[in-house]
Amino acid sequence: MKDIIKKYRIHHVWHFTDESNIELIRAHGGVLSLSEVSNRNIVIPSPGGNEWSHKADKAKGIDRYVHLAFIKDHPMLFQAKSDGRIKKPVWLKIKSSILLKEGVKFSSDVANKAGVEVLSSEEAENAIDFDVLFTYMDWHDANVQQRRSLAKKAEILVPKIVPIEYIESEEHG
Repeated sequence: MKDIIKKYRIHHVWHFTDESNIELIRAHGGVLSLSEVSNRNIVIPSPGGNEWSHKADKAKGIDRYVHLAFIKDHPMLFQAKSDGRIKKPVWLKIKSSILLKEGVKFSSDVANKAGVEVLSSEEAENAIDFDVLFTYMDWHDANVQQRRSLAKKAEILVPKIVPIEYIESEEHG
């Protein structure tokens, strides 16, 4: 993943949440995985996932990971806003060095979707379309639009917690 970070000049990755969750993130030292939230008996004011997605995460064993996005655009935020779970979205800007943390996994699509594999760093380098995420292309081209639509669903799976020191800033909206 070091080569991908360097090649595409990836300086940060993203996590969306609701403004009402920010104090909880600070109080617990970072963004916690669903299983860690459960282990600590924490009640999240505005969870990003719904009951179905939490069950799917548990079934695939990815509830032990914090889900991040490569770019500040993920279709799951649209769904969370539409369902009313996220009212005041906040994007947390995370240092790209999190990608090199031990145990980090990846997916080339929404990770809890049936048939989507959890990937190692090496597998992700070949499975995720980094070109369409991080290089200029003709966004009017239907093929490019389709590639980007799929690529922006890719997820970074960080075990247990994204420590607060990896969070560079918050971007509202």
